Amino acid sequence: MPGPKANEIELTPRQRETLNQLIRREKSPQQLVRRAKIILAAAEQRNNQHNADLLGMTPTTVRLWIERWKMASGILEKTESDEDEKALSVAIARVLADSPRPGRPAEFSPELICQIVALGCEKPEDPGRPISHWTQRELADEVMKRNLVDKISPRSVGRFFKRSRP
Repeated sequence: MPGPKANEIELTPRQRETLNQLIRREKSPQQLVRRAKIILAAAEQRNNQHNADLLGMTPTTVRLWIERWKMASGILEKTESDEDEKALSVAIARVLADSPRPGRPAEFSPELICQIVALGCEKPEDPGRPISHWTQRELADEVMKRNLVDKISPRSVGRFFKRSRP
């Protein structure tokens, strides 16, 4: 018994060639290669389950990328009409790229990090510390003493300085 009808995707010859170039390119990220293969397989008018089995993926993954391609088809057609090969390649890579993920908001602002690094450039004797060099723990204590933050770990202070090195 055949599966559900395939989601139809119409590829222009330039789109097909660009997808094939993306797959053959040595430096292409593998996630883009897999997604390009999904689009090329879908253009062959086979159902999602068959394409998923063929590519070693789930039908949900296949369906997701086919829908993303369909949503971007207008943008791709407009880009293709500009006659710029590189622009089409960039547009296709953008369609097949991951969506940005929100992630956790930064706990410390860049301005605060600059203040902490600037504090680390001061001599420890200036604020009255009986040490000759800053340690991560001493610097974290001084940052909290100056009420720059309510709480900060010595490890966080160390990461700020590690990132600020040339």
